[in-house]
Amino acid sequence: MGAMIKSKSSRALLICLAVLLAAGLLLVLVRPSQAHPIPIISIVSVDKNVSVTIAGANFPPSQTFTVTMGAYGTYGKGGVVVGTYDSGAGSTFTNTYAIPSSLSGLDRIAIRFESPEGFNSYNWFNNDVSASPTAVPGYNGYPTFDISSVVSGSSVTILTHNMPVGQVFTVRMGAYGTYAQGGPVVGSTSDTGGSYSATFAIPADLASLSQIAIRIDGPTGLYAFNWFNNTGSGTIPVITLVPGPGPVPGPTPVPGYWGIPTISISAVVRDSSVTIYGNNFPAGQTFNVLMGTYGSYGMDGIPVTSISTGSGGSFSATYSVPSSLAGLDKIAIRLETPNGYYYAYNWFYNNTTY
Repeated sequence: MGAMIKSKSSRALLICLAVLLAAGLLLVLVRPSQAHPIPIISIVSVDKNVSVTIAGANFPPSQTFTVTMGAYGTYGKGGVVVGTYDSGAGSTFTNTYAIPSSLSGLDRIAIRFESPEGFNSYNWFNNDVSASPTAVPGYNGYPTFDISSVVSGSSVTILTHNMPVGQVFTVRMGAYGTYAQGGPVVGSTSDTGGSYSATFAIPADLASLSQIAIRIDGPTGLYAFNWFNNTGSGTIPVITLVPGPGPVPGPTPVPGYWGIPTISISAVVRDSSVTIYGNNFPAGQTFNVLMGTYGSYGMDGIPVTSISTGSGGSFSATYSVPSSLAGLDKIAIRLETPNGYYYAYNWFYNNTTY
């Protein structure tokens, strides 16, 4: 009888455990999941060697972020702690932080927000608002260049855009992530201005790297950088410069506008939509929104919509992912004016963010 009672007790205990486990499993299954957009910080203003004011957006609630600053290129990792930020209810805010004396005098400084839960956001700023590039008469905007082709370990061909006339740029390469700052000089550009193709040899000490940064620096402070995957095949092209057409006059600059527009990825719903955060957009402009395959920069991509910048500045917007791009791991997104003068691009992993 005792054994019988023990058996019944055991069965009762097992039944209770099973019920509790089922209830716990049910709670886990029905617990709502909440998406957490990527936190973003943008630079509002700088008081040289004194302080920087930033604007934050998409910050998750109830987290304490440590704010650090460091040298440009460090992303603020392991930098000097300059404060903390309690996100409270989350979303947007504006704060000012003192520049550490150990970073005073640097041209560019990185700033980073990071929480114990693993959320982080970083940016950088020029620590001298008067240190803008010297104006080139008749020139507007910034030079840029795209990667046209690569012969693995041997050479890379670039296509420039909006180069100023009469300016010869020094070309450097370096390891990925360095922006090629201080890298070995591999040549120089033409001074014809506008758009042209140029091919440069990859230095022997970089030839085995999987990714390489390339940079052009002009005598007046203008610069542009990019990077490429060191893969490709074909005959090694002759290193030469092929002048293109002269510079095409750009539209009248937007009064009071300086810099370039940028976009950051805030959130993604796989195969459905992407939310971006635009910063420093010029006023009174129409931008076409395009998406394409990763590596295309969104150039000649699939039209998604058009937007009007109104008074300019910053904004947040959500766009649908075209059905023809659904299923891809990575997707490029681009915003550009119809004449191509102003543009910004980025890319995102086609996975739902939480």
